[in-house]
Amino acid sequence: MSFFWSKRFWTVASLLLVANLSLYVVNADEAPSTVTVATWNLEWYFDHLTGDNYSELSKEQSAPSQEEYEWKRDRLAESIAEMKPTILAVQEIENRKVMLDLTTQLRNVHGLNYRVAFIEGFDMATEQDVAILYRSGMVEFSRREQSREMFESNEFYNLSKHIFAKFEWQAGGKTESLYVLNVHLRARAEQAETRLKQAKLIRLWIQPWLDAGENVIVMGDLNIEDLAGHASPGSDLAELLGQNTPNPDDDLYDVLESLPEEERRTHVILDKQFDRILVSPSLLRDEPDRKDLVFKSAAVREDLVIRGSRDGQEHWDSLYSIPRDERDLSDHSPLIAIFEFK
Repeated sequence: MSFFWSKRFWTVASLLLVANLSLYVVNADEAPSTVTVATWNLEWYFDHLTGDNYSELSKEQSAPSQEEYEWKRDRLAESIAEMKPTILAVQEIENRKVMLDLTTQLRNVHGLNYRVAFIEGFDMATEQDVAILYRSGMVEFSRREQSREMFESNEFYNLSKHIFAKFEWQAGGKTESLYVLNVHLRARAEQAETRLKQAKLIRLWIQPWLDAGENVIVMGDLNIEDLAGHASPGSDLAELLGQNTPNPDDDLYDVLESLPEEERRTHVILDKQFDRILVSPSLLRDEPDRKDLVFKSAAVREDLVIRGSRDGQEHWDSLYSIPRDERDLSDHSPLIAIFEFK
């Protein structure tokens, strides 16, 4: 075949390919009637293989045996299968491999298909990470970093454990989008200043979406000390909610506020509300001219964690000496928020 004919052949073939692609329109997933969003700190969901761990802490906290690792994997799958979340943000996981073990269990035993969004972070002290399990809707996920100018300003602090995700669903002939950020912020009361800087970074990143009226959820183990509905002026929670800005129209809503105060505890051992789902104003409004996603209700599911009586301090001191039928699955409860397409 001469060069002329070869060139003409590939030109025609390329045109046909483009023509065929132009006829193929990729639509978002069909919207379910409800979208259940949950966050759960799984507390050291690490396997028993320590050869890929480097810090002594991560080795100490890994499962002591394959049998114990599989016990926790199977019990977590049972609890997730009962919740059936559309989107589940998890914290304190080891890596993608343990998440794939979990999704395999969910599929093979419970008939539930989940996919995993995971990007390795850089918490070298604990080697803990975060991930998102999802059933439908995700179109992209990513991490973000500070610019050099931001870093040198000393106004912000990096998020070593976080993941962004964008979801899209077809609803009423239109595409409904949802931007999600799963985070695990610095722990302990004395780290409030560090968390405040992390909160400022989060607000900087999500502000353009809020300004555009997009659906936004910030969730995870925020480790904040303030109680829901009682953000201290200038605190990390106030910053996350947007209460440190003059415009109240972009303030996030803490779904724990929809619950009676006695039902807001998310830490199983401490009387704390570390785990939060913060939602944008757009998710609280039902737009009359289109089918959109609207917040309906929330719940803290202690019943999926506590086995027998609450473990208490023994959970931290001698976890694997506790009989399995009495051993709590985590020191955190799942927090769930249900949204409806209306």
